[in-house]
Amino acid sequence: MGFLSFIGRVAFSAIFILAAWQKIQDFGQNGGAALQALDPKFELFRKNVNEIFNINFSLPQDVETKHLLMAAIVLEGLGGLLFTLGSSLGAYLLLIFLAAVTPIMHDFYNFDLASPDYLYQFNSFLKNLSLFGALLFFLGMKNSAFRQMTRKKQPIKAKTL
Repeated sequence: MGFLSFIGRVAFSAIFILAAWQKIQDFGQNGGAALQALDPKFELFRKNVNEIFNINFSLPQDVETKHLLMAAIVLEGLGGLLFTLGSSLGAYLLLIFLAAVTPIMHDFYNFDLASPDYLYQFNSFLKNLSLFGALLFFLGMKNSAFRQMTRKKQPIKAKTL
């Protein structure tokens, strides 16, 4: 069972590790294709948050979207590696990554229902939602298995009449 669990974690985390590696390889001086995709999406997300909540949400003066992308790469890559090793910390890092990135990058709510982009973004959003659920399932199973191992067995009491 342990080997199959490891293979499952490798297969699951491969999407995160390979995506982080690709972003690192493409980063260069200008942040690469990932930053070019993130900039307009983050600006639209920021605008939507400001309108909906009637606030002035913006990044601190010294923080650029390039820095957010670097943080996302770290969460994605390190989380994937730690998850492969069976670490709960890796699962939590991936949860943070998915919770932060999914509503920004897969903004199906900004597209017309008839648009092909809507379907792509909606499917990507659902994929990330299912990955989020799988990580929650992993953490729940890991916690329940830990509780079962630490629970002391009660001796069987004889019935008396």
